[in-house]
Amino acid sequence: MFGDYSLGDLGSIFVMQGFAGLILFSVYVLMALGLAIIFGQMGVINMAHGEFMILGAYVTYLCSGFFQAHLPGLFPAYFFVAMGLAFLASGALGMLVEWALIRHLYKRPLDTLLATWGLSLILQQAYRSIFGAREVGVELPAWMMGSVQATDTIEIPINGLFVMGVTVLITLAVALLLFASRWGKQVRAVMQNRVMAGAVGIDTDRVDRTTFGIGCGIAGIAGAAFTMIGSTGPTSGQLYIVDTFLIVVFGGAASLLGTIASAFSISQTQSTLEFFLSGSTAKVLTLLGVVAILMLRPQGLFTLKVRR
Repeated sequence: MFGDYSLGDLGSIFVMQGFAGLILFSVYVLMALGLAIIFGQMGVINMAHGEFMILGAYVTYLCSGFFQAHLPGLFPAYFFVAMGLAFLASGALGMLVEWALIRHLYKRPLDTLLATWGLSLILQQAYRSIFGAREVGVELPAWMMGSVQATDTIEIPINGLFVMGVTVLITLAVALLLFASRWGKQVRAVMQNRVMAGAVGIDTDRVDRTTFGIGCGIAGIAGAAFTMIGSTGPTSGQLYIVDTFLIVVFGGAASLLGTIASAFSISQTQSTLEFFLSGSTAKVLTLLGVVAILMLRPQGLFTLKVRR
């Protein structure tokens, strides 16, 4: 596999693929953060999480067209507006889904899995009816185009740097929300002991709804970031949902550090193997490696101690 390359070529390949893996890692982290919050606190297996991501991508697509047609002078800044709207749209839909569907199915994980899988099919058809079956792409501002020449053989795309910067900011914001805010204290209290949290006056229903909305809103931001590395279609979210669940389970449910470490290891392994092997082979080998580790450590890389 490596025999046809010199040491210098291999070094450049690993650096370039490592950076490509970081872009994939950024999308994985944004997807997995929301899913880890929902699954870790509420125990809900949200099979429609990918469709919330694609909603954010379609919102970004609509913003791109609107700014091009009506506000061309502000087009260079449209992506920041698109990320905010993607968060609001996906978060609002998430809170509506929690109120109309999820709250009736708590403590019934199989039912939530089937219900959210059905919801994903409904959303896919809705996207197909509204936006068409063909994939669409967004027009990026000029300042996001091009690359930074790190060395003679290594180029770093500017939009990749932007995606990673957004991921760092969102991760820090989630960490602050969970560990340094009143809402975060309530979330951790409900996760540790729901009955006692309700007994001391915490509105557990409101915490659940807000948590589900924030988790889905983060998926919407992931969708905005996704438009930089791929085209958007009605079923694009299904390409990421399995990998995202794998990241959450591998890292340890409800563990922020575990989610980041898991996303990094899986994205880097997959990106590097895809250069030397086919994409399907790389995914199979990555999956086998994760399964082997989970057989030795079924609780995941990191776990939180929770009162039962």
